[in-house]
Amino acid sequence: MYHDIAEDIIAKINNGEFDTKLPTEQALMNQYNVSRNTIRRAIDVVYQRGLLRRVQGSGYYINQLPSTSKAILNLSVGTGGPMHSAEYHLTSHVVTFDKILAPHKLARLMSVVDGTELYRVVRLRFLDDVEYSLECSYYLTSVVPVLTVDAVNNSIFGFVRETYGIRVTSSEDYISMEALQPDQASLLGREVGDEVMALSQLNFYGNNSLFNYSTTYFVYPDLRFYVHSSHLSSN
Repeated sequence: MYHDIAEDIIAKINNGEFDTKLPTEQALMNQYNVSRNTIRRAIDVVYQRGLLRRVQGSGYYINQLPSTSKAILNLSVGTGGPMHSAEYHLTSHVVTFDKILAPHKLARLMSVVDGTELYRVVRLRFLDDVEYSLECSYYLTSVVPVLTVDAVNNSIFGFVRETYGIRVTSSEDYISMEALQPDQASLLGREVGDEVMALSQLNFYGNNSLFNYSTTYFVYPDLRFYVHSSHLSSN
């Protein structure tokens, strides 16, 4: 239950309903009709996403990005979260949606045996109609047996959460500069060998079980990354 409450609090932060400070724990307990322990666990989730800071004796305040630029990618919200302000709109053009048998290199990355069946999704993404990224993602069909066209065109993680109850509990993220291969360069309208920022992610659910691997190649002008670091033990 606390995960659902955390997601609702995050949604309220993103749509501006909570724009400066969270309500008190008691107010949130009354609003969601749950115990103090449940509210505290929900707040911890939001806190760990980098969206809150605690002021001793005063409560939790909403963290603001250092700039309102749409070129800032907020990695602190976690995989599948809305990394941009709600006023900006991310859309997709699906290039490839099929099933494949994992080749050796991909199987090693995902810690599965060669030939494991995967959904493959390749999408060009646009932020307010400006070319933003090329996303290549893979999902284990043993965990996600059905993935719909509608989900691929919109929110895959939202579909997986609603259909299978799968939430990302942890991820391993790698940021690097990558030279574009011919097929990638063609899709992005760039030269082979051009270097772009790439974010590779291994996403886990439940008791550290992998279900997704993806690499996203970013080409949005002047893109910057934001990460908020904090330690619960020190707050």
